[in-house]
Amino acid sequence: MSFMVLTGTGTGVGKTVVAAAVAALAVHRRRSVAVLKPTQTGLAPGEPGDVDEVTRLAGDDVTTWELARFPDPLAPATAARRVGIMPVTPKQAAAAAVELSRGHDLVLVEGAGGLLVRMDDHGGTLADVAWSAGAPVLIVANAGLGTLNETALTAEALRRRGIECAGVVVGSWPAKPDLAARCNLDDLPVVAGAPLVGALPAGAGTLNRMKFLDMAIQSLAPSLGGEFDATGFAATHAA
Repeated sequence: MSFMVLTGTGTGVGKTVVAAAVAALAVHRRRSVAVLKPTQTGLAPGEPGDVDEVTRLAGDDVTTWELARFPDPLAPATAARRVGIMPVTPKQAAAAAVELSRGHDLVLVEGAGGLLVRMDDHGGTLADVAWSAGAPVLIVANAGLGTLNETALTAEALRRRGIECAGVVVGSWPAKPDLAARCNLDDLPVVAGAPLVGALPAGAGTLNRMKFLDMAIQSLAPSLGGEFDATGFAATHAA
């Protein structure tokens, strides 16, 4: 595939680290990869953002592109409106992804927040970007209690729009998973209607590049370039 959109079931679930892990595996397999962040919110000019985190973890061979930045930590449409700047529309984001695809084997588009967070005042969302680009969507989810409902809602929104779900990745798997987290390994693929294709350990974003790559190989499935075995992982953490 040439495009993939990454969305979270909410904020702070580990989308950027997962994007970096997918990018690192692509580079490891000698594929050219670009990561597009249509809108970065909650950061002032000059502060390192999500694309800088991708570069730090995955390396300088990854092309990164941030289209717009707004200082308030809000939904993109709201953040843009507060500073009187035109927001990035889904059409513009999809066009940027297509432009990047002309020179790269894989383009990853990382959204802000969840799938249906408003990008503009016309109601455009990341789902519209995925639909326009014909891209599958990778869902990054929490490990613990509450994640099944969030994941089910995200997956249902994709199905209603005719968008393929590339699978679910647990963005931060705890060192000591509780009962809910362990049960969710079996339940997440059921509610998503898509396979569990990874589980990144908590703190993965603190690793250096070499250790981060090793982690990505072990924590993401073959469909994403790694060696993760969902059945074996679930069996190891059986409730």
